[in-house]
Amino acid sequence: MTATYPSALSVVLAGGGSAGHVSPLLAIAAAVRDRVPGAAILAVGTADGLEARLVPAAGHELAVIDRIPMPRRPSPDLLKLPGRMRRAVARSKEILRTADADVLVGVGGYVCTPMYLAARSLGVPIVIHEANTKAGLANKVGARYTTRVGTAFAATRIRNGSVVGMPMRSAVAGLDRAAAQAPARARLGLEPELPTVVVTGGSLGALRLNQAVAGAAPALGAAGIQVLHITGNGKQVSGNDGGPLTAPLYRQVEYVDAMEDAYAAADVLLCRSGAGTVSEVAAVGLPAVFVPLPVGNGEQARNAAELVAADAALLVPDSQFDAAWIENNVIPLCRDSDRLAAMAARAAGLGIRDAAGRMADMVLEAAGK
Repeated sequence: MTATYPSALSVVLAGGGSAGHVSPLLAIAAAVRDRVPGAAILAVGTADGLEARLVPAAGHELAVIDRIPMPRRPSPDLLKLPGRMRRAVARSKEILRTADADVLVGVGGYVCTPMYLAARSLGVPIVIHEANTKAGLANKVGARYTTRVGTAFAATRIRNGSVVGMPMRSAVAGLDRAAAQAPARARLGLEPELPTVVVTGGSLGALRLNQAVAGAAPALGAAGIQVLHITGNGKQVSGNDGGPLTAPLYRQVEYVDAMEDAYAAADVLLCRSGAGTVSEVAAVGLPAVFVPLPVGNGEQARNAAELVAADAALLVPDSQFDAAWIENNVIPLCRDSDRLAAMAARAAGLGIRDAAGRMADMVLEAAGK
């Protein structure tokens, strides 16, 4: 049973721009409220990030500051940076003073650097969560001013970092896949007993995954494997007639509101390897096939490395992933129940379900509560 703390406190949480920042921010906020029901929660982000929609939808107030991208090479924008940063720090101080903040929690993103600098100036304690294996610049700055830094991955290198896991929604963190499988499949329109592959490229979809799965759909159906293909918003996969692709045992939807249902329904998840997805797969003990996004600094491959090394997941480079790969690898995997059970157990052994609570306790400690 979660302990509760009677004295109220004011918590400001900064971060945003992507679901990878907003989701842990909201999970930490919920865990703080579990412990201190009367806690004042204020999120800080930008007007054009995902937080502008997701934070109010979760019932929290959002304060905004201007987005300050860090130029990566000499440019006119570099000359404007000092003035922009001064204005952002001044705005950040105003937010912290108005909230009478007991603690600032940062999860990364453009808004965090001025918020960290403002909190340092005002003497507001700082708590940081770093979700990625390669720490972001803002959190590296903030970590100079606090000893309370939680990371999602053991491989993350950041000053004062300690592994706490990835804060996630309680519906995912508390999921019992075995018990939830039958009702989840019913809600998703799937057969109750068939081997099941769930495919997702995230809310925006992934063209490579969509094309490969569309090509492999007939072979998967012929093998008796049903597919729930979450294509991404606006990313419907079309058949030869121009309408939505149809195939035996194949079902496509653009979006699933409750990903815990998708996790419960799946025997195998075929997906990208963003930090949140990797952490949730491990927490719920779900065998996965990761196809890392091929752009950036190789971060997605690093996210998946621990699960892959433990034989809890498979990884295939984006350039090698196609319908033939699915037919040669995913179909045999789905037919091997013993291998799937072993992968699930190894994933669960590496997963951390209580990361949001660990971060909430760190917040209360920093606030002196």
